[in-house]
Amino acid sequence: MVTSSKKAPAAPSKSTAAKAPPPAKAAATKKAAAKAVVEEPKAANSAFTKPLQPSPELAAVVGSEPLPRTEVVKKMWEYIKKHNLQNEANKREILADAKLSAVFGKDKVTMFEMNKFLAQHLK
Repeated sequence: MVTSSKKAPAAPSKSTAAKAPPPAKAAATKKAAAKAVVEEPKAANSAFTKPLQPSPELAAVVGSEPLPRTEVVKKMWEYIKKHNLQNEANKREILADAKLSAVFGKDKVTMFEMNKFLAQHLK
C-alpha cells in the first residue's frame, strides 16, 4: 500500500474563526462607514472651486461664464474628445485646432502642459 506524504490541511481553530466577522456584517460595516463619510461636509479647496473668468480665446472653447478650474478642464476634455483632437498614436498629445491654437500658442501640447496654458487664460 502506497501512502502520500502530504497531510490534509488543518481546520481553522475556533480562536481565528471567532476573530473574523461574518461577510454580511463586514459589508454592512463598510457601507455604514462610507455613508458616514458622505454625510460629513467637506471643506472645499477654494483655489479649485473659485470661479474664474476665461480669456476671450478660452471662452471660445468653454464659454464666457466664470467657471472653477475643474470645470474648465472638464469642458476642455469634452471639446477635445468631441472634435477628435487626441493624437491616435500617443493619446497624451493634443493636436490643436484653430480655437485651441489660440489658447495654447502652438499646434501640439501634452495633456500635462495643458493646465499650464489654461492658467494663463484664467483670471
